[in-house]
Amino acid sequence: MNLLSDIQNLVANPVLTNEPLARHTTYGVGGPAQFYVNPANRKDLLQVLEFCGKTNQQYFIIGHGTNLLVSDQGYAGLIISLAKSFKSLEISAGKIIAETGLSLRRLVRESLHNNLTGLESLAGVPGTVGGAIKMNAGAFGTEISNFLVEVEVIDETGLIKSLSAAEIDFSYRRSSITNGQIITRARFELAYGDPDQIKDHCDLANDKRIASQPIDKRSAGSVFKNPRSDLAAGYLIDQCGLKGSKSGGAEISTKHANFIVNTGNATASDIIALINLAYHKVKKQFGIELELEIKTLGFAERIIP
Repeated sequence: MNLLSDIQNLVANPVLTNEPLARHTTYGVGGPAQFYVNPANRKDLLQVLEFCGKTNQQYFIIGHGTNLLVSDQGYAGLIISLAKSFKSLEISAGKIIAETGLSLRRLVRESLHNNLTGLESLAGVPGTVGGAIKMNAGAFGTEISNFLVEVEVIDETGLIKSLSAAEIDFSYRRSSITNGQIITRARFELAYGDPDQIKDHCDLANDKRIASQPIDKRSAGSVFKNPRSDLAAGYLIDQCGLKGSKSGGAEISTKHANFIVNTGNATASDIIALINLAYHKVKKQFGIELELEIKTLGFAERIIP
C-alpha cells in the first residue's frame, strides 16, 4: 500500500511529506510530520478520517499551532490542519456561526464591528475557534464557553453530531470534548452593546496583554495552568528566581515567568529543559506540582519525569 497516493486520492490539496512542523507552530520548533494535509472542505475531512479509521493511521488535528510543542523528532503520522479552509463566519441578529479554523482574533474583531459584546477580553488571544473551545480559552475573567450555544463535531467514525454547550463539561482550560471529537463549527450568542464601550474593552484587554506578556517573541502562551484561581503559575516561577533562565535558544521570559520564549534558534529539547526546571523548582520550594497548559506532540515519553 502506498500511503501517500492513498491519502492524496482523498483530498484536493497536495499532501506534504516530511513537512517541518516548526513552520506550523508559534514556537517555531518541531521536526517533520510524516504526512501533512489541508482538507479543502468537509468532504475531504470525512474521507481522510474514514481512511484513518480503516487503516489505523495515526493522525493529529491542528489549527495555528499556538498552544503546541512538537518534538524535535517530529510526528510519525498524519497532521490534519483545519486552519486554512474551515474559516467561514456568519453573523445575524446576535448569533455567530464560526468554523473551527477561523482565528479567534477575527471572531473578536467581527463581533466588535457588529456591536456585539462579551468577547472583548479575548482580543489579541492567538489561535483558532476550535482550539479555543477545546481548551476553554479565557482571559481577564472571561472564557469562550460563556457565550457558546452549540458545537458541531465529527468523531473518528465520521459521524457528525451537534452538542449543546450544556452537554459539554467546561472548566478551567479544559472541556470534555475528546481528542476523538473534531470540532468543525460553533454557534455563539452575544448581546448588543455600546460600540464605544466595546472598543474600549478590547483596547484595555490588548493593552494589558502587551504590558504583561512577551508578545514580540515566539511562544505558545502560558506553559502551565494556574494551580488556583488566586495563585498564578507565573508568580510561583518568578518567586523561584527563574525569570531569564536559559537553555540553548529558549528562555523563561523576563516579562512573564509562565512564558518560555524562542529567542531565535531554540529546539524542543531546550524548551523541555526549562519546563522541567520550572516544574521541579516550584515543586521543591512550594510543594506544588504544576500542570502543563500547552499540548505536546511526538514525544515518546512524558516530558516531565
